[in-house]
Amino acid sequence: MRRSLLILTLLLLAACSEKTDQTYTVDQVTANKGLLSRIMTDCRNNPGELRETANCQNAEAADGKLRLQNMRKALGK
Repeated sequence: MRRSLLILTLLLLAACSEKTDQTYTVDQVTANKGLLSRIMTDCRNNPGELRETANCQNAEAADGKLRLQNMRKALGK
């Protein structure tokens, strides 16, 4: 009976725990400009907590990659 109560308690705690966001790769963020915009906005609005997260770093890398691609297109390369 104690074991059942313990298992039930652990399951309830797991179900109520905060969900973590999915971590996106640079390629995923580069391919989805809406996602890039959302992540960049979140990171800029809360840099103290989010700056070092994988999504913020990947979004920064994707943003830089897209900027370079746009510059190359503008220069005709």
